[in-house]
This record gives sequence, structure tokens and C-alpha cells, in this order.
Amino acid sequence: MRNSSSADAEVRKNWGDAHLVPGPMNGPVGQGLAEVLLRVVEAQPDVKTVCDLGSGTGYLSARLGALGYRVTGIDASDRLLAVANEHFASDRVTFQRGIIGEDALEALAPSGGFDLVVSSDVVEHLFHPKSLVESAFSITKPGGCLVLGTPYHGYLKNLAIAVLGKWDSHHGVHWDGGHIKFFSVGTLRELVHSAGYTVERFEYYGRMPWLWKNMICVARKPGG
Repeated sequence: MRNSSSADAEVRKNWGDAHLVPGPMNGPVGQGLAEVLLRVVEAQPDVKTVCDLGSGTGYLSARLGALGYRVTGIDASDRLLAVANEHFASDRVTFQRGIIGEDALEALAPSGGFDLVVSSDVVEHLFHPKSLVESAFSITKPGGCLVLGTPYHGYLKNLAIAVLGKWDSHHGVHWDGGHIKFFSVGTLRELVHSAGYTVERFEYYGRMPWLWKNMICVARKPGG
């Protein structure tokens, strides 16, 4: 597995205090996105074990645990993990420290790998986004599923942002830990495919077609 830059780990270690809340990040928008992610996961057959890769404060992990899945949330940030363990750890949901791109991540997976790996609003923060999909692939069982979410970008949305004069605010550089990668359907599909997954479909969240807030790639690891 390709090692991730230490800078990627620092992104998850050093989130600001605004992210240290025991609920969905980004408030109602984050909650709405979580509902779509849960629906996508529930639609996958034969899923018992789930990894929430880049689990943050643990909200999505907890929601998945409440549905009956056995969930392992993995994050590099001790501060975020402290919030997750305080508010969301249970007999079905555990949280572990792990760094995307490191081989040691595989030791956190059950024998044979997870049935499903979900990662939402993480890949756009990484200098080396391929390390995330490679890490996910290494801990997914043969025939298992990847559910990867990130903000949507496409020609019409980018044009609308520019016409409305929102380019600077949308791509704000005034805070640490912001988005440094911006994906279209095509580039996210290419990234997921490069790790060995077969892309099955995309789901979308927010606004209207071609102006979506987020997109979710559903892919499968060959075998099984």
C-alpha cells in the first residue's frame, strides 16, 4: 500500500473546535447527508461489519450501529476520537486511531475484511486522495462494498458558483483543514477504479440535478 504523507494525518489531527460537537458535522446539511448514506448502506446485501473510515466525532458510526451493524470508526484525530468515545461508543460501535495510507490500518479490520467501508467528506481534505481508496480496498473483503462521499463538482455547478460571485467563499482558504481536492463524477470514478474497485452507481444529495451538494460513489471489490 502506498504510504500517505504525514500532512494528510495532520489534517485529521488538527480539526478546529467547531468540529468537536457530538452530532452531524455541518448541522442539518450533515444530518441530511447522513440519511442518504444510511439508505445507501442499507441497500447493500449481506452487510454485518462496517468501517467508517475518517469517522470524525462518530455520528455516522453511531447511526449505523443503531441499525444493527457492527461498526469500527477509524480516525487519526485524538480530539475527534475523544468526542466519539464519550458520546457514541457502544457494544456495537468502537472507535480506533488509524492513519489512512498506513499498512497498520489492516490490523484494525476483522479477519477477511469489512463487509462495507463508508467514508464521507474525508477524501477532499487529503493531499494524497488515492491513499484513502487504497486503504479502503485493503480492508474490504472480496465482494465487499465501498460507499465514498464527497462534495459534487461539475461544469454547471462551477459555472453557477462563478456567475454568482461565490468562487472565493466556496473555495475559502482562510481556515485550516479545508477542501484541497475537488471531484467531478468522472474524476471520482477514476480514483475509485484506480484502487481496484468496480464502480456500480452514484447517488446524490442536496439542491437539484447538476447543482448537487454531494455525490456518493457506490463500488464493489471483485471476488467473493
